[in-house]
This record gives sequence, C-alpha cells and structure tokens, in this order.
Amino acid sequence: MKITESSSRYDNLESMSVLEVLININQEDKTVPQVIEKVIPKIEALVKVIVEKMKKGGRLFYIGAGTSGRLGVVDASEIPPTFGMPQGKVIGIIAGGDKAIRKAVEHAEDSTTQAWKDLQKFKITKNDVLIGIAASGSTPYVISGVMKACAKKIVTGCITCNAGSELAANVDYPIEIVVGPEFVTGSTRMKAGTAQKLALNMISTAVMIQLGRVKGNKMVDMKMTNNKLIDRGVHMVMDELQVTEKIAGSLLKEFGSVRKAINSRK
Repeated sequence: MKITESSSRYDNLESMSVLEVLININQEDKTVPQVIEKVIPKIEALVKVIVEKMKKGGRLFYIGAGTSGRLGVVDASEIPPTFGMPQGKVIGIIAGGDKAIRKAVEHAEDSTTQAWKDLQKFKITKNDVLIGIAASGSTPYVISGVMKACAKKIVTGCITCNAGSELAANVDYPIEIVVGPEFVTGSTRMKAGTAQKLALNMISTAVMIQLGRVKGNKMVDMKMTNNKLIDRGVHMVMDELQVTEKIAGSLLKEFGSVRKAINSRK
C-alpha cells in the first residue's frame, strides 16, 4: 500500500472536539518542513538545471491532476505578477483542462495519452524542463507525460509523496517528499498538498532569484496591478533611494517599474 493511502494515525475523528481536530492537524503539518529539509539537495539539483535551461530561453512546465495539478497552475500563474517574467515562461497544465481547476473532471487523470497532447499545444522541446506533480506517484496522466518527454530528450523532474514510485523511476530529477499518512486517510490535499506547495515555492522562487528577478530581498520586477502593489513599489523605491514618498511615487509613475525607477537614480 502507498504511504499516502495508509491509515491515519488518528481514529474516531468525528468524536473529537473542534479544538482536538485542529491541534492534531497542526501536529501533522509540523512534520512537513522537516521532511522537505531532507530532500533539499534533490531540489537544488533540479533548480540548477531549470536555471540553466531558462537562461538559454527554455521554459518550465508543470503537469498534474487534481490537487497536484491545481498547485502547479497556481505556482505558474503567480510568476509573471510576482517576478515580471513574461507570460508563458512557466506553464501549469492540469488534467482535464482549465475547467478542472474548479471542478473535478471524471477520469481525466487516468488518460495515458492526453498529457503529451496537452504539452504539444505549447510546442514543448528539449530546451524546456517538465516537472510532473503527483502525490501518489502513480497518476497515469503524469507518468505518461514525463515518459514521452524523456523519450524526446526533455529534462524531467517530479514531486511525489511516496517512495519508489513509478513516476520517480521515470524522471531525471525525482523529489520524493514522504510525509506519511494523512490526518484523514488518503486525503492528499492535506500534508502531501502542503509539501508540494512548499516545494514549488522553493523551486520557482530560487529559479527567479538565480535569473536576477530579485534585487536584495525585493520583487523589483513585480507587476503593479493594484493599489496595494503600487504602495509596496513606492516603499521599495523610498527604501532603496532614500527619497520621499512623493518623489518615489513620481519615479514609479514615470518609469513603470521598481527596477527602472531605482536604476534611474543609480
């Protein structure tokens, strides 16, 4: 039996008080970062190859089904506004298409041909990197996608929460984050989902930093698409240039980005 499907360490959940449920979920969640710490060298290796490919014009793809697919789509969608990376450089694909982001598409994850069709829509090539995301490590949609990519000499990685999975066996850079049984047996949207989200945060953020999309500790290339972000940008310019709020606001308005505003005075 897969570890992700093994029985919870807790039982009679319905008899627990709300406080007990919350405390016990939190106890389980605390173990996730400790497990991730053990696989940081694996994550590092994958990040380095992604950076190498993207510096040469390549792209990063995520594929997954259900929760795993949604997490990949979320991470990819946050890259352009956060780091100013052009749209289409980090791409998230979910089994069943975009409608599956909100509503489960029956048997979408069971297809052994659709993943490659979905990837071909983006003309994926050996200049790119593909990461398959599947808590179980056995999702046919994801496995078939990475296997086809490997056959085409495309660099592949994966994020899974079972050891010795078929998915991990079929990629170049496997990341196995074995977080153990879920609080609710088999509910991999919980610890496994948290582990995948943390790993994706680490991968994409590290890649963007290595690609020069952060200055100091600031998102100087972020897209200022609302008042909160404009205000953040103003304060970044104020801190960096030691100017008043009025001057920072004027520079930001004139140059359209934090980076350009800062560079205008350097």
